Amino acid sequence: METAAFNVLFMTQVDARPQAGDTVRGVDAPGGTQAVRTKGLGGNSVGLLGSAVIGISTVAPVYCLTSTLGSTAGEVGLQMPAIFLAGFLPMLLVAFAYRELNKVMPDCGTSFTWTVKAFGPKIGWMCGWGLVIATIIVLSNLAGVATSYFWLLAGEISGSESVAALDDNKAVHILTCLTLIAVATAISYRGMTATKGIQYALVGLQLVVLVAFVAMALSKAGDFETSVSFSWSWMNPFAVQSFAAFTAGLSLSIFMYWGWDACMATNEETTGSAKTPGRAALIAMVVLVGSYLATGIAAQMAVGSGEEGLGLSNPETSDNVFAALAGPVMGPTLGILLFLAVLASAAASLQTTFIPVARTVLAMSTYEALPKSFTKVHPVFKTPGKATIVAGVATGVFYTVMTLVSENVLVDTIYALGLMICFYYALTAFACVWYFRGELFRSGRDFAYKGLMPLLGGLMLTGVFGKTLYDMWDPAYGSGSAVLGVGSVFVIGVGLLLLGVVIMLVMQRKSPAFFRGEILTKETPSLVMAD
Repeated sequence: METAAFNVLFMTQVDARPQAGDTVRGVDAPGGTQAVRTKGLGGNSVGLLGSAVIGISTVAPVYCLTSTLGSTAGEVGLQMPAIFLAGFLPMLLVAFAYRELNKVMPDCGTSFTWTVKAFGPKIGWMCGWGLVIATIIVLSNLAGVATSYFWLLAGEISGSESVAALDDNKAVHILTCLTLIAVATAISYRGMTATKGIQYALVGLQLVVLVAFVAMALSKAGDFETSVSFSWSWMNPFAVQSFAAFTAGLSLSIFMYWGWDACMATNEETTGSAKTPGRAALIAMVVLVGSYLATGIAAQMAVGSGEEGLGLSNPETSDNVFAALAGPVMGPTLGILLFLAVLASAAASLQTTFIPVARTVLAMSTYEALPKSFTKVHPVFKTPGKATIVAGVATGVFYTVMTLVSENVLVDTIYALGLMICFYYALTAFACVWYFRGELFRSGRDFAYKGLMPLLGGLMLTGVFGKTLYDMWDPAYGSGSAVLGVGSVFVIGVGLLLLGVVIMLVMQRKSPAFFRGEILTKETPSLVMAD
């Protein structure tokens, strides 16, 4: 991207040490204001590299690859690399929307704050709810995956099947899971400096092991019965056998990129808050798409995408590809590193995923859309302490209850995650177009980055949202369970969104000023630029 693309249209003027809740007035046009408030977070805690690492970590590339390579290959076959590119496109387009909005409003509430400014308090509140509930769901899933790989790795190192089998003991599994959640919450509670240092190590380990896996898979291409030769046709999305297969693969691909917006949630703690988060998000996206393409191509060349033997879509191994390929591709010794990388990936993402949910809750409470008690920021660590702890407790309770009540419900809740992701990403993209509608035709750059690209990204995700809703209605989607003949995934997904509506109506009675638009006002920037 050109450096000119990151020129600042708006810079918030603040005192050196603003207090939480202070209103910061920034000019985007003569006489114009942006009523955003400081939160008391620790400023200048993260630079460009640290912000990009947080974005990569939240996505958890190694975890995403081991859990979706097989499923994606099963849907689209050898066109898997093309689907990775297709899923990257709407995310890239939406990233431009985030970048442009962050320039004028570097607020840790991100999607919530921006959609309120564009569409008003109710739509903005629901957008924030979509982000929060999606994050709680994925936090519980990450904790479960990290727990499983902890005992799997322990079994590999000790050479004991009985140790690995401890993960099947429900009490041991839940206790280990709660311990990991507590550790991740404590690290996030201690602030961005602690988070950043740990993430450098964990993300570095993931990427190094991925590079080693890709190199060794390429070197063994042709050694297995299912190996296939590379073809440029793999990059052609139009070669997918059916539209249904394409959309199914695309849904999986979009999930694999979700989480890069954690870069934006740290904007008030980042050096150069107007520019750095946007640059970090684009860097994270490039690293992710490169990692996915390289790994997908190398894995297909080594073992193919079929259902036989080590083929990626073999139903016996497709839900955990690296567990099946670690030994054959990397050998018994180095293969352990692949298990370690998956554990590191899930654990790292578990810790950084607390960042966006805690800061969104902090922003919502600062603007009086949630109870005021969530505005508490730790005086030393400069983190949203209460919001972080509550997110950790909610994650632990949710996972424990779902595991004890019904593992099918837990699985279906995870399947419903895609609905939440498309919901709040699409709303944010449309918010960019609407917020900047008064200046879209001022220049070619404004039209492209503030209008066309976000609009296309939002429309793509809206299409996926609609198709996902349609598919969810079928009881066969997810675990196969149903409620009154309707798929459980549909009931859970729509039910969670409706729960947000109920909570919003309760908050409307308790905080009428926010919902009357008196706290965070709708507005559109003037066509006249400030000097």
